[in-house]
Amino acid sequence: MKIKKSYVKNNPCYKEGKKIQVKGLMLHSVGMAQPNAGNFIETFNDSSYNRACVHAFIDANDGVVYQTLPWNYRGWHSGGSANNTHIGVEMCEPATIKYTSGTTIKCTDKEDAQKAVKRTYKSAVSLFAKLCLDYSLNPLGKGVIVSHHEGYSKGIATNHADPEHLWSGVGVDYSMSKFRKAVKKKLDALKEEKTKNAPKSMTNKDCPFVVTVTNPELKIRTGAGTNYEYTGENTGDGKFTIVEVKSGQGSEAGWGKLKSGAGWIGLCYCVRVE
Repeated sequence: MKIKKSYVKNNPCYKEGKKIQVKGLMLHSVGMAQPNAGNFIETFNDSSYNRACVHAFIDANDGVVYQTLPWNYRGWHSGGSANNTHIGVEMCEPATIKYTSGTTIKCTDKEDAQKAVKRTYKSAVSLFAKLCLDYSLNPLGKGVIVSHHEGYSKGIATNHADPEHLWSGVGVDYSMSKFRKAVKKKLDALKEEKTKNAPKSMTNKDCPFVVTVTNPELKIRTGAGTNYEYTGENTGDGKFTIVEVKSGQGSEAGWGKLKSGAGWIGLCYCVRVE
């Protein structure tokens, strides 16, 4: 999933700049056969367009997310109180559908329509998982992730059928229940990846531990800080065992005492590997 910032700075909603405490996410679809997010961005980015403003559009041609408001801005997307609590995201709809009456859809090319819908669904899952991670949201929590249609039934949005009408209209087996579960699965994967890639702790209680250096010219000093004398030696490449950690001038991550007895090195230039 790719996110491109395309803020609609001319829209009155953006200019208003009201902030919210993000408590949930609302999924929409645009309600017309228009796959190109750029068309909506151009329309919304107008000082006279005071009817609506969402946080993002998902392009149906390539699945790219176009962010149109900062996530913590109050949007105009639900027509109800969800504007005060929920981020609103619109999925663009395939060019190969036709609205025959109300929310009834006829596909002019069903295969193409389904591909476009699957594209936006996949990006929406990834985006919602990221936002759940960023805002510590439980995707399976009550009222956390809702569609515009569900928002109406909860009394927090106006009467719309999206996006469920789109999914059923093109014949894909999607539902908001399945969507929330997909977001939860993706969120779990993101959390696991974040934990896996998190820097390992380098504190005194972790000693002894092994590091590599990001700069082979890292100076070795006689004590824990740049206020101590340079020994005249540099670490060079390799692995180094740290047996003691102290705070000191010149390294926010602290200073590590080398097991070799050569001196101390700044841990802000080190990565723990063992």
